[in-house]
This record gives sequence, C-alpha cells and structure tokens, in this order.
Amino acid sequence: MVIRRCRQLLRDEQEALDAAQDVFVRLLEGKERLRADYPSSLLYRMATNLCLNRRRDRLRHGETHDDELLDRIADQDDIEARVHAGALLDRLFGRQRESTRTLAVLHYVDGMTLEEVAREVGLSVSGVRKRLRSLRARLTELEAP
Repeated sequence: MVIRRCRQLLRDEQEALDAAQDVFVRLLEGKERLRADYPSSLLYRMATNLCLNRRRDRLRHGETHDDELLDRIADQDDIEARVHAGALLDRLFGRQRESTRTLAVLHYVDGMTLEEVAREVGLSVSGVRKRLRSLRARLTELEAP
C-alpha cells in the first residue's frame, strides 16, 4: 500500500522505493509518540506527506530525473501558463498547514469523497469541508487581478 501510494505520487520507481523506506524509518523513529488506532491510515498519510514534500523539494530545487518529463516540458506550447500555475500553487499552499495540503491532494487529486478524506485524516466531514472551502477562497483571492 505504501509503495503503491509513493509510486502514484512520485512517478519514479526508485524514488518511490526510497520514499517508502523512509516512511517506515520515520515510523520506527516516532514509534513512542505515534498512535496506532488506524495503522493503514497512518501509513497512507505518512507516505502522502513524505512524497508531497519530496515533490515540492524537487520542484523547488529544479531537480528531475525523468528525461521524458524534460522533453514534455520542452515541447509544451504554453510554458508561461505552467509557470504561472506553479507559482500560484506555491503561494496557495505556502502558508497552509501540511494537513491542508494532504486534504487537497486526497480530495482533488485522488478523487476521494469528503467522507473518505475525513476518515483518512481523522477529522469531521464538516472540518474537511471548512478547510477546503477556505482553500478555495484563498485561491479566488490569489487569482483576482
């Protein structure tokens, strides 16, 4: 489950395997303070957060190990729009809690329902809805001229 999640988010086999290993290392390092009420949810959330952090770091430092990705970017017709979108996402998520980024990925990228997201992260459905509504409002502010 952890490797599958890492593969899905990172789209690089070796990096996914490294990230999955890091999940279990962090699990062992934090075993004294972690609650294991829902172990699969904990592992899923840890894998998601770790992979999102890796992606963010990779983008921030301009690193990529995927020549195909470089080719697609080079062939992209509207690079300015992509750069603008990336900058907008950086501003949108820059001041958000890590858990809010996780909620957004689970709902908007993974297509999970609000109920599934709430169950996964241990919040109420209304709490998830409120955070996502706040995130959408912030996006609207950022897009305004």
